[in-house]
Amino acid sequence: MISKHISNKEGVYSRTAQRLNIDNTPTKDHKKNMIKLAENVFEPLRMYVGGPIKINSFYRSPKLNKTIGGSSKSQHCQGQAIDLDDTFGRATNAEMFEFIKKHLDFDQMIWEFGDDEKPDWVHVSYVSEEKNRNRCLKAYKENNKTNYKII
Repeated sequence: MISKHISNKEGVYSRTAQRLNIDNTPTKDHKKNMIKLAENVFEPLRMYVGGPIKINSFYRSPKLNKTIGGSSKSQHCQGQAIDLDDTFGRATNAEMFEFIKKHLDFDQMIWEFGDDEKPDWVHVSYVSEEKNRNRCLKAYKENNKTNYKII
C-alpha cells in the first residue's frame, strides 16, 4: 500500500502502459515520494471529501510519460504528482482545489482546463516541506498548445 486509501496497483495503473506493455514500476525513491504525497495531500483531502477520489494518474515511468505526450519535466516521473478527479460526487474538482490551496502544503497545483467554475481535473505535486512552492497554475489551450498562467 502507498497509503491507507491508495493501493500500489492504483498508484501505477495506466491503460496505455497495459496496452503497450510499458513497464510502469517505480523505483524505491519514487515510491517514497508517492508515500509522502499521499500522506501529506491525498489522505487529508480524502478526509475532507469524506469518501473516494478518482486518481487519473500518479506514477508514470519516463517511457510512459513520453508515450502519452507528458512534459519532459513531469513530476509524475518522480512519483511527486497526482491527478485527481471527483467522479464520485463527494466534492467538485473546484472544491478540492480550494481545500488543498487553503489547508495543505504542496509544491504545485494546476487547475487543469475546464472553465472558470470547474477544472476538468486537479494536478497536485508534493516535494518536501522545505522545497514546496505552493504555486497555483491554470492550464489552458491556445493555438492547440497547452499554456499555464499563475493564479
